[in-house]
Amino acid sequence: MNAWLEIIQSAIPVNVLVGITIASVIGFISSLIIIPLILIRLPVGYFDTRFPRHWMRDHHPVLRVIGLIIKNVVGLIFILAGFIMLFLPGQGLLTILIGISLIDFPRKRELEAKLIGYPKIFSAINNLRKKFGKSPLTVAVSGHSKKSAVDYSHYKH
Repeated sequence: MNAWLEIIQSAIPVNVLVGITIASVIGFISSLIIIPLILIRLPVGYFDTRFPRHWMRDHHPVLRVIGLIIKNVVGLIFILAGFIMLFLPGQGLLTILIGISLIDFPRKRELEAKLIGYPKIFSAINNLRKKFGKSPLTVAVSGHSKKSAVDYSHYKH
């Protein structure tokens, strides 16, 4: 164990290791707060590919372009943070999913629906939404829809 520690300390200065540790703890705590808030606020049909989503459609074109640039940069930050959280403490897969939902690229909605459609992810998100009195998310791709097996119809949207 001491040999590994000496190798790491010789390659990376101690102050950098401390910084990485602090950033990891802050990222972990932030992900525990921010990610559930985002997932709870999503509309029920957010991942339904049968209906188009238009972001900032009613805003001035310059504001829309600036907003899209900022949204894509934030999305890339979430994806990178999520990738790092796969190896450090944090909710890596959910963070990556939120990052993907922020950036724009061809066939993004189909990828989102596929990722959210994994049973463990889908049920975890819908269980979280249920705890906060929100209806479950629905996932639909090419006319097929997937809903949670539990009936949440009495919860608010």
